[in-house]
Order: sequence, then structure tokens, then C-alpha cells
Amino acid sequence: MKSLKYIITLLFVTALFTACNDDEFDSGFLDNAPAPTNLSALFTITQDNTGLVTIQPNGEGVANYSIYFGDGTPDPATVTPGQKAQHNYAEGVYDVKIVGNGITGKQTEIIEQLTVTFVAPENLSVNIATVNGDPFTINVSATADYETFYEVTFGEDESAAPVQFNEGDQVSYTYSDIGTYDVTVTAFSGGAATATVTQQVTITNPLLLPVDFENSTLNYAFGDFGNATTSVVANPDQSGINTSTMVGQQVKNPGAEVWAGTSLALDAPIDFASLNQVKLKVWSPAAGVTVKFKVENLADSNINYEVDQVTTTANQWEELTYDFSAIDTNNEYGRIVLFFNFGVNGSGETYYFDDIKLAAPAQAVVIPLNFEYDIEYTFNGFGNAFGAKVANPDQSGINTSGFVGQVVKNNGAETWAGVHMPLVAPIDFSTQQKIKMKVWSPQAGITVLLKLENNGATITTELPATTTVANQWEELVYDFTGIDNSANFQNVVLFFDFNQPGTGATYYFDDIELTN
Repeated sequence: MKSLKYIITLLFVTALFTACNDDEFDSGFLDNAPAPTNLSALFTITQDNTGLVTIQPNGEGVANYSIYFGDGTPDPATVTPGQKAQHNYAEGVYDVKIVGNGITGKQTEIIEQLTVTFVAPENLSVNIATVNGDPFTINVSATADYETFYEVTFGEDESAAPVQFNEGDQVSYTYSDIGTYDVTVTAFSGGAATATVTQQVTITNPLLLPVDFENSTLNYAFGDFGNATTSVVANPDQSGINTSTMVGQQVKNPGAEVWAGTSLALDAPIDFASLNQVKLKVWSPAAGVTVKFKVENLADSNINYEVDQVTTTANQWEELTYDFSAIDTNNEYGRIVLFFNFGVNGSGETYYFDDIKLAAPAQAVVIPLNFEYDIEYTFNGFGNAFGAKVANPDQSGINTSGFVGQVVKNNGAETWAGVHMPLVAPIDFSTQQKIKMKVWSPQAGITVLLKLENNGATITTELPATTTVANQWEELVYDFTGIDNSANFQNVVLFFDFNQPGTGATYYFDDIELTN
């Protein structure tokens, strides 16, 4: 029957080549086919003292395998992918050579060591390791004396067949849920006796920073208070700085208390020792809304620290940064508490939040601002404009620096679209009251509006300037003579091609600094 299958296959291949002339069939692709890869072999043995070993070769790009048994047998066994070979061995250690033959005749070979013995395995040692970034997956390996192969069961599905492997192999398994499971590894030799080790593995999925609400297996157990309602929902505005799928939502119901909010307990304290800034993406229906971020000790809520920030835009995502550098790191803080529109009763409005994470202090984000430092610069885009730090695309003329700021005013962006950049300290206008800035524009004659705001944007001032050249760097100067230095202007807002809708143009800026 097997010979009949080979004859039929040969006839089919012959007919295929005969039916195609040189213009219709190009066999050149065969010449470029790679040699087989990822060769391996699984050895198993019957437990009846006969030494009958089953060899299952595996690989990619293999037409057939040649198996050299390593015991002096002159001829190899030839099997096709998915088939196995069997061979009787006497007790001993053998180097079994597996040759993978490709369709073009290219070969790859490996040598696997096979141990055949009829005594019980001894000194069985099992290693179970977790996988970084994947709390549900473990890797299992084992060593023993006098073994030929191993089987492992993972304790989750009692009906699942054991997974077989050899020494030197690593078997991965992914659990479907948290819990404690018995992982059992059994070592087999050619005799009836075996060795077995069972270890317990506990699968946990701790809620830790950063929190991004994308993990469906985590329990985001919000503790609402003051008539606020919080849940995880689909991102209602996948745009700008936040295109993620899931976000947190807080509804401040009509008549909600001025202190209404929610809490979220983490499974480990926040480490403020090295990273003492917290970043939070928020979406608010109004600008000027106070968003209070508080952290508490899990056992004693009287041990706490809180920081306020204020939204600067409405109906789009922005990132707020909270400075916890003054927090007492001798205490532990494992609970996050969020208050939207703190100090104001609820009217039924909805807020969204996402990507709660620790960050390094942005110590260099001050005037002068030149983008050369290896720190995180914040660009809060609005009106369908987006900003970023990029490599200087035109290192020439007055600006040969390595990095610059970029603003893309997307096609159809609002006439008032721009970027908002918070500083870590107010601009000091006590001795110098002009600001100069290098800009690069694809056209001359556009208005570049520079606006300054205090935190909360309750005090603002702005000045326009006009580009005079295209596709090269020039310096614009903004004269703020007479500015009120006590206003504590700490936010720089830039509008390129102000009062004109976006066309998809890209603008660059650099070296924002004070001058006389």
C-alpha cells in the first residue's frame, strides 16, 4: 500500500513537470529554498526492560529525516515528517544523529544523547521558572540520573495528556486563571520503576503600576465614594496621545459630593525611592478642572500624600504630571485615590483616565528649553495637532543641534490647534522679559503664536510672530516687556499657522530662551 502511494505521487509530479513548459514553470524557487531548521528529537522508551526506544524527529522545512541510531547499526531509518522510528537498544549512552533532508537536497543535522538503562531514575530535580511580563506562563525543565525521558502534568486540566520531553528541553505552559496548581514531573527509564516529583506553583496576577486597564484578567476593584461611579470601559476617544483600547471612567453623578472619587488598591506599595513623579492621562469635558491624585497606606489611610493638577484642554486626552518628590518614603503607599473636579459638586459629567505610571523627575524641562537632554519632554497636543522630540531634520544655518521639537498640524486640524508644554518651574522674568525661539517652517508668512499660562491657566498672555523664510531655520523674538513675574507662568503653548486650518504640515522649533 505504501509503495502504491509513492507511485501515485511520482506520477503526479511527473505529470506536473510535463504539463508545464519552460515558460510556464520556473523551478528557480526550489534552488533558493533554505536548509531545514529547528531540528529536535523526542526519545521515549517502553517500561518493560526491552530497550525499545521510539524516536520522533521534528523540524521545519524537512522533506524527510535520516536517523542514525548510534549503536553501530549501519543503515539509518528514514521517516517523513510526523512519523516515528523505533529501535531496540542495550543499556548504554548513545549519540543519535538526526539529519533533516530538504526538498532540494540541503541538509541539517543534530546529535542528541540517548540514555538507555533499566534501573529506576534517581536524583530527579525539577526547575519551574516564571516568565517575565507573563504571570500566567511557566517554564519547566528537569534533570535526573538513569532517565530516558520525562512527562509533566500541570494540575489545571486533569483530563489533559502529559507532555513528554527530554533532558535539556524546556516545556512552557500557560494557565487560564490564577490559583495554586500541582506540577508533577515523572522520570522514566527502560524499566518499570519511575521517579516522581510534585511541586506547587501559585499563579498570581498582581495589580501594580503602571496601570493601563488592558489586562482583562486583572480585578480593577474600584472603591467609589461620595456618589461617584467608576468602571473600566472602551476608550471613547482613541486619538492623540491615547489610542489604547480600554480606559478608566468616572461619572460624578448629579449631586455628588465635592470630594467624590474612587480608590484602587495595589498589590504592592508604590516605590517612590527612585521615581517620584506620577503621570496620568485624563480626558475631561472641560478645561480648568482640578484632578486630585492621592496615595494612602493600605492599613492606615491617615498616612497619605496628595497633589493637585488642573486640566488645560477639553474633550481630548492630555497627560498630567504629579510631583511626589516631597513624599515621606519611610511610609508605604499602596492605594491610589482619584478625585475629578475636586471641590465642585457633581452634575453628571463623565471623566476618563488611563496609563497611571511612575516617571523620573523632569528636572531639565525649564527655560532655556533645547531638547538635548535625555529626559521626558511633555507635548500635550490639542485641536488635532501633535508634538514630539525628534532629530533635527536640517542641521544647518543657525541651528546645528541634534534634537528639536516638532509640531504636526494634521490635515483639517482646528485653526487654534497647537501643543502645550509644562515646565517644572515658572519662567523668571525678573531680569529678562523677551523670549526668542528658533523655528523651521515649510512656508514664509505664517503666524507662530506663543502663549504663556500659569498652572490652571487662570492667568495667560500671548504674542504672535511671523516667519519670513521657508525651509530653513530662523529666530523669532517675542517681547513680553512689562509682564507680571508674580503670575508664575509655567506652561508654554505654541500655535503654528495660527488662525488657519491644518494642512498636514510639519513645523520645528528649538532653543526657547530668555533674552534682552
